[in-house]
Parts: sequence; C-alpha cells; structure tokens
Amino acid sequence: MALNVPKIKFYNGDEIPAFGLGTWKSQPGEVTQAVKDAIDIGYRHIDCAHVYGNEKEVGQAIAAKVSEGVIKREDLFITSKLWNTYHKPELVEVALKRTLADLDLDYLDLYLIHWPVAYKDGPDNFPKNENGQPLHDSTVDYLDTWKAMEKMHEKGLARNIGVSNFNSEQLTRVIENSKIKPVANQIECHPYLTQKKLSDFCKSKGVVITAYSPLGSPDRPWAKPNDPKLMEDKKLLELSQKYKKSPAQLLIRYQLDRGHVVIPKSVTKSRILENSQVFDFKLSPEDIAYIDSFDCNGRICPMTGCESSPHFPFAIPF
Repeated sequence: MALNVPKIKFYNGDEIPAFGLGTWKSQPGEVTQAVKDAIDIGYRHIDCAHVYGNEKEVGQAIAAKVSEGVIKREDLFITSKLWNTYHKPELVEVALKRTLADLDLDYLDLYLIHWPVAYKDGPDNFPKNENGQPLHDSTVDYLDTWKAMEKMHEKGLARNIGVSNFNSEQLTRVIENSKIKPVANQIECHPYLTQKKLSDFCKSKGVVITAYSPLGSPDRPWAKPNDPKLMEDKKLLELSQKYKKSPAQLLIRYQLDRGHVVIPKSVTKSRILENSQVFDFKLSPEDIAYIDSFDCNGRICPMTGCESSPHFPFAIPF
C-alpha cells in the first residue's frame, strides 16, 4: 500500500513524489533491509548515488519487492547521481550504465550531476593531491558534462536530468546553454541553512528543489562534538510539543510546506515509518517563518578543499 504522498510536477509534465528515502551513509549490510522496509511502508521514491557505495544493495531490495509482487518498476521513482570523477563527457554514459547495472534497472527516473566540481578521473572516488586536498580537474566544464547528460535523456537511460549543489549563477549558465533545462536542483536544506534565496530563484526558473540532510545529518562522519544539533534545538522541541509531532516529523513537514521534495535518511524501521507520518498536519505560515529564523548559514556539506576550483559552488551567496 503506497503512502498518500503528494507529487510535484516538473516543468516537462513528469511528476516526482514529494517525499522519499535518502540512502547517503546507509551502510551495505543494512541498506537492503531499509529499502525493503521503506517500500513495504509505502515509500515509492528512493534517492541514490554512485558515491554512496551501496547501489547494488539498493538494487537487491528493489528486485526483491518487484519479484514479490509488492511493486512494479513503474511504481517507483529512482534518482541517482553522476560522481565528480566522471565529469568528462565520454565518461557520463559509463557512469550511468554502471549505476543502472548496480541498481539492476533499465532506466533512472532522475539523474543528477552530483556537484559542479570535477575531480581527476580514475578508480579513486576521492583523488587527493600531495597536500591531501581533493584533486579537482579545472579543465572539465560542467556545461560539457551537461551536454552529455542530455544525451543520456535522449537515449532513454534517464527519464529526467538535473543538478545537485549548483548555485544560482551555475544553474543560470546551464539553463542558458542547454537544450534541456534541469528539472531539479538537489541541495542541502534545513532550518540552519534554509536556502531561501536559492529556493525562490529555482522556483522562478521552474526548477524543483530537493532538500537533502533535512534533519541536519546528525550522523555525518565529520561532525564535531560541539557542533549544534538541529534535532535537539530547544525552539524546535517546543514546536514539536505544540504539534504533538517528533522533531524529525516537524523538519520533514517544514520542507513539504515550502514546496520542496524531501528525502530523509534512516535505516531503522521505526524511524522510516515515523518519518512517513507527516501527511496529517501542516505548519502554520507563522511557524514556517519562525523556523526560517533559525538560519545561521550552518552548512554541513561545505565541500572543503575545493575552494580553488573555478566551479566551487559556495563562493557566492546563493
């Protein structure tokens, strides 16, 4: 039984479920069961990426549920992302076909350029220079990568194509130099980084926002002990008591009420269920504005070490 999840329409008429399961940091060995549980609960949108290192396990879960007759492939909306080491145009199809093989699928519903910054190509997902900094390749322009993405759409390997972590100038440049406009921009978004200007900009261009790390990614590997913990924020806890919902449910609803797609991650069945129980309430406009006021530019995925790249996305305000 699918959840009663609203869908958001892309400018081309296709639709994306406004709520899905994120799989970043979900370990091989636990992600298969998490995806099976999510599908059983009614999730129909799964967000993946090559660099997460778990697409084979996600694919096994999808295949199991299809073979059980719980779902058909066309019931699902599957997103994946082109990693930074595959930005050279001739490598885009190689990367996409590897993702499709890992997921055991014939096509993706949405394929995104994961970051605008290209890394040196090769077997290492995180190549580093002699100083231990990311080894980016400034000779590769994301516009050329985008043209190769357009070919993936034309070949039917990706029903829709978009970007991730692109700023307003980069998105404008793609739109003005493309045959196919990106349908979506997946960005970090939560009350400590509300992305209000970028969200408004994308809406003005007909580009859908997908919010990643909507819960503040408390399990990110580089978190420091003294970092603010969004889910423990006193103001959020007070609001959650008012609505009689958990902080996580409030954070998910906050994105939905802003017109964003939201993809919270969990591998715990009870939390996967709890995260889905957000369609029986809405936040008041006043409370949305109040949560907006938590913004402190608290970016948790800063792409450290790539500041010298000409395509570093966070060099401008939005």
